[in-house]
Amino acid sequence: MRYAYAITGALLLGGTAIAVTSSPNVGAQTAQNEGMQAAAPAGAPASLADMVEKLQPAVVNISTKQRVQVQNPFAGTPFGELFGMGGNQPQTRQAQSLGSGFIISSDGYIVTNNHVVSAGAEGASVDSITVTLTNREEYSARLVGRDPATDIAVLKIDAKKPLPFVKFGDSTKARVGDWVIAIGNPFALSGTVTAGIISAVHRGTGGTYDKFIQTDASINQGNSGGPMFDMRGNVIGINSQILSPSGGNVGIGFAIPSEQAAPIVETLRKGQSVKRGYLGIQISPLGEDLADSLGLAKNRGEFVQGVEPGKGADRAGIKAGDVIVSVAGQEVTPDQNLSSIVANQPIGARVPIVIIRNGQRQTVTAVVGERPSEDELNSFVQQQDDDFSQQQPPSSSPQASQQSLGISAIPLTPGITRQLGIAADTRGIVITAVDGSTDAGAKGLRRGDVIITANNRPVTSQADLDAQVKQVAAQGRNAILLQVLRRGQPPVFLPVRLRDK
Repeated sequence: MRYAYAITGALLLGGTAIAVTSSPNVGAQTAQNEGMQAAAPAGAPASLADMVEKLQPAVVNISTKQRVQVQNPFAGTPFGELFGMGGNQPQTRQAQSLGSGFIISSDGYIVTNNHVVSAGAEGASVDSITVTLTNREEYSARLVGRDPATDIAVLKIDAKKPLPFVKFGDSTKARVGDWVIAIGNPFALSGTVTAGIISAVHRGTGGTYDKFIQTDASINQGNSGGPMFDMRGNVIGINSQILSPSGGNVGIGFAIPSEQAAPIVETLRKGQSVKRGYLGIQISPLGEDLADSLGLAKNRGEFVQGVEPGKGADRAGIKAGDVIVSVAGQEVTPDQNLSSIVANQPIGARVPIVIIRNGQRQTVTAVVGERPSEDELNSFVQQQDDDFSQQQPPSSSPQASQQSLGISAIPLTPGITRQLGIAADTRGIVITAVDGSTDAGAKGLRRGDVIITANNRPVTSQADLDAQVKQVAAQGRNAILLQVLRRGQPPVFLPVRLRDK
């Protein structure tokens, strides 16, 4: 560093000497930035000040007061009476949350995120919601409605005069590279304005209905629920999430697009609950391994892991192992996932569904039902259960498929079936050993799991599994699709890559 500094200093001195000896009229020099005209990127104004001045009064601060029960960590010990915790009895503490929102009507309807006005901890309850305007006027707000699935909530305040408000724009016209601004209250700093561009659209972060607009406009804690504006001043998104290892802004923020939010807001504003379409299927993305095991292109469609009896998919003839590639004429892709397409279908509508079964395309027609509550869904959604039988099936010598998959298995017997706690009529082979260095081991297959089918063909012996492995390899595929049963869970399909030769 010293060496670099010395060279820099020498260059600066040299430059100074040249300037002094070659410029007789030093006083006539001007600053580099003197007299420059305001410049702006194409499509953006030279300044956002006029726009912000009009929009900012419609953006509000939202705070909640909550009660949280705190259990004495020393309850039942000699220290239970210390630290002001009232002995062994749980104590109530007050908590507060902060966020943003925006007014959508002159009579005081406000949009925000559901998590901004929800209890922040298990066992907590929200006592009150307060809305603060930019002129520091405070109002008590009531919750009109919420939709946890999309993290949207609508509030109402009663003001003595008409309030400034903003309206939703059309997020379907938003393009990557468009300029946007966000206004909110990050870290309780009210009225903060940030600007950036749209980094991506239809971005998923793991939620069922994710269809976010991604932006590099600074979004931090407290910005949640605030508006994202386009350059015409229309709300094209509701700032909702950030991706950050530190908890602060790193240039990756997410907003719920207005195309998704506006209909939900209108429904909640009317005091109605949001209803969504439902087919009764458990699905998985068609990633690389799963697609390879089926001989299909990846990310084109979604894989059916299970079908709920009596629901729309079951009545239409859809089966576990099918791949759904389109619904009602809309292609299923990572940007337009199956759950979102089905959710937006009218309840009771008859929709054509294109599936691929055993490599063949076919079309079925299903009647869309109404999505049940989350509690009802829990009875069908696969539950994590690690409590497997501790009894070990008899061992066996490695077979041919162990060389390709790292799996050793034996046929099911009535005794093994009872030990595993599975249905007596189950047909398949039970895994006795898995090589942890293989893809099968990496994906969690283990002793006691039962392989029901391989390559969509029933297997009842190690020879059956060997035959399907050889067939897949002969077709030039690098993965095989296994249907696996684990006690306490419905069967699932799992793509397993073959070991490199």
